[in-house]
Amino acid sequence: MGSVEEKPPVSIPVIDFSKWDNPSTPSERVAIAKELASACHNVGFVSIINHGVSPALLEEAFGWSKKLFDLETEQKMKAPHPDGPTVHRGYSWPGLEKVSQVISSDAEVGEKLRAVTDCKESYEIGSEENDEQPNVWLPEEVLPGFREFMTDFYWTCSQTSQEILKAIGLGMNLQDPDFILKFHSGHNNQLRLLHYPPIPAAQLENELSARMPAHSDWGSITMLFQDDCGGLEVENQHVPGEFIKVTPLKNAIVMNIGDLLMRWSNDWLKSTLHRVTLPPASDRFTGEERMTRARYSIPYFISPDIDARIEVMPECATEGNPIKYEPVVQREYRLMRAKLQYPEKAPQAVTASG
Repeated sequence: MGSVEEKPPVSIPVIDFSKWDNPSTPSERVAIAKELASACHNVGFVSIINHGVSPALLEEAFGWSKKLFDLETEQKMKAPHPDGPTVHRGYSWPGLEKVSQVISSDAEVGEKLRAVTDCKESYEIGSEENDEQPNVWLPEEVLPGFREFMTDFYWTCSQTSQEILKAIGLGMNLQDPDFILKFHSGHNNQLRLLHYPPIPAAQLENELSARMPAHSDWGSITMLFQDDCGGLEVENQHVPGEFIKVTPLKNAIVMNIGDLLMRWSNDWLKSTLHRVTLPPASDRFTGEERMTRARYSIPYFISPDIDARIEVMPECATEGNPIKYEPVVQREYRLMRAKLQYPEKAPQAVTASG
């Protein structure tokens, strides 16, 4: 692997990606790639600015997200998330999904986890050509133009993700810098619209409810767009159990490494635990109940193609760092991680939010 500076992080690195597409010299492109790879090695998270997804497009995307979540529950339920963890598409109402780092097929374990409700709602979108994950769209008359915009936005995000994967491969000094990219057609990615409705801060402080518990992502990388509310925290790789607050940076991508790219790299790249909790005190509503602000974010999960076989890259295994992982197929890994995420039979949506 390429040499990188080893240092304990105190914040999330910020990388200006503008010279990746328009380098003054080839060496500037390499410098961006090495900076990105170093951040992914030391931290697992990085904020990327000037990444190619325009501020105007992001503003429009968040506008559509707010329109969606402002709908009445009955309207959103015209595109319900399917029962069980196999297909991850459509609308998930507050309390349906349970995020955790626990891997188990025991339904009782899932019930215990669900005793603390995740107070969020989401809408999942994928490629129209992914037959294993068919989209669940709202009827056009419910939100005219939503499907067309989100389909185009999905592929804009995919294009940006491919440039990031190229840069990571170059920064790692892979023999073939485009090796990782070859497993990512874009058809197995997932666009997620997320809304965290206001709730009393005490519910989160007393762990009676959660926003998003600590977890790692299951794919290759994740690109996150977020509003200015705050609340995202990332575990310090050098001090387990210590979480670093991620200060929202307008129009930036917060990019993190997922489990499968960590496996490919034999742990050289870090799939870091992260969570969403209370926003900073200055960003909370005041009042007797101390209500949290509503939070909106748009993660875009980049995964290898469904049948992709993930095995440690030769450059990432040495005598001092032998292979840590057996090969795994993306489909099998996703299903293993998803077992407790959604119940086999979904409870009725009773919470209206927006």
